[in-house]
Amino acid sequence: MTTWKIAFAIGSAKPLASPSKHVWKLAWPSIVSNLLFTSVGFMHIKIVAELGTSSVAAVTTGHRVFFLVQAIFMGVSVASTALVARSWGANQPRHAEQVAWASILLSVALAALLSIPVVLFPSHIAGLFGLDAQTTQLAASFIFYLGIFTVFSTTSMMLSTALRATGDVITPLWFLFFSSVLNVSFAYLLAFGVGPFPKLGVAGVALGGSVAGLMVTSAFVAFWWRGKFALKAVKRLWLDVTVARQLISIAAPAIAEQAIVQLSFLVFFAIIARYGVEAYAAYGIGISLVSFSIVIGFGFGIATATIVGQQLGAGNPDAAIAAAWRSLRMAVVAMSTLSVLSAWYARDLAEFMIDDPQVIDLTVAFIYMIALLQPLMACEFTLAGALRGAGDTRFPLMATFCGIFFGRLLPASVFAYLGFSVYWIFAVMILDYSIKASLLFYRFRSKKWLNISLTTATPTLG
Repeated sequence: MTTWKIAFAIGSAKPLASPSKHVWKLAWPSIVSNLLFTSVGFMHIKIVAELGTSSVAAVTTGHRVFFLVQAIFMGVSVASTALVARSWGANQPRHAEQVAWASILLSVALAALLSIPVVLFPSHIAGLFGLDAQTTQLAASFIFYLGIFTVFSTTSMMLSTALRATGDVITPLWFLFFSSVLNVSFAYLLAFGVGPFPKLGVAGVALGGSVAGLMVTSAFVAFWWRGKFALKAVKRLWLDVTVARQLISIAAPAIAEQAIVQLSFLVFFAIIARYGVEAYAAYGIGISLVSFSIVIGFGFGIATATIVGQQLGAGNPDAAIAAAWRSLRMAVVAMSTLSVLSAWYARDLAEFMIDDPQVIDLTVAFIYMIALLQPLMACEFTLAGALRGAGDTRFPLMATFCGIFFGRLLPASVFAYLGFSVYWIFAVMILDYSIKASLLFYRFRSKKWLNISLTTATPTLG
């Protein structure tokens, strides 16, 4: 059978003649992939907006819990990207395959474990947000159905991560495209009971989307298992101890970082919830709208991590640095451009999402606030991506903690205690991202991340 080709051939990580071209070659499919992912969340909000403000708040809550669970796997994906890209750049495909296999097995085991409390205690989890009884009940149903299918969404995520680290950014994009289309379609059908489908409301959005993910993930894994990709499946149940230790060593700080981010978002949501369901819904809608510019930063971050890892594996540190700087400049321009458009049409976008005047006004204010932050967010995404691609996951953890605690949660809690308006709560994000961007810029300029040592010796497969 014909093996699907990838964008970077084995051992092709030579010094980059055109950093912009290579960054964009890796970035645009990742950007499109993230836009598709964000579009699904956007459409979930749009679908339930017809059911009322409580439904919007419930889906917002469900998404936030889902992201918290995914935080652990995002940490593992950071380690997988660093090790797979480094091995691929060093012309060691067997080690890259072993890393990919280990990351998938570890993530599946963790997903099965983490799904237990989500499935058994969804009402207790939803109740932590301090919402009214109706919204809490709706959020619990959404959380329950997402939790059932956590293993499948995690498997797709880790396989996509491994393929992107080798340079194959097109294959994951195709599978995500089909998953996104089916997700939104099934979510709508089950939310409103179209044709033979039952009308399940908010729960139907989660169930329909999860079933769609299960279908596409099954096909994705089947193609990989049958050797259709350049990165092959190892097909062994046991893990190489050395590889597992490498993954855990690099992943631990990244997991902690993501856990801090998601937990802080939960706390931040709880603070905003004190200002009423309108403010809560506005924050959820605002996040879904501005995510279209934010995911561009994610795309450049993924591309930067991949290129840096491959170039360091091939012994080209200068090329890694040049690519990171170019990625930063491109991300600033792209994110700022889209954020200006979002701010210009802020009220139109808010009115498209919901017809509650108070929610619309709050959403517009939030969009303006985020638009100002785009250059700082671009700095965070790309430079943190460069550090993680080199295996330096501890410094981004420290920067994230400082920004979120001292720049977001602490001042937000003080403002809420003093009775400041919710606009002041939105504004603390400026301080948060300023701290993170400054620290990451300092670390990148120091070049200490170039000295991170990652072992890429091929393991014994027996």
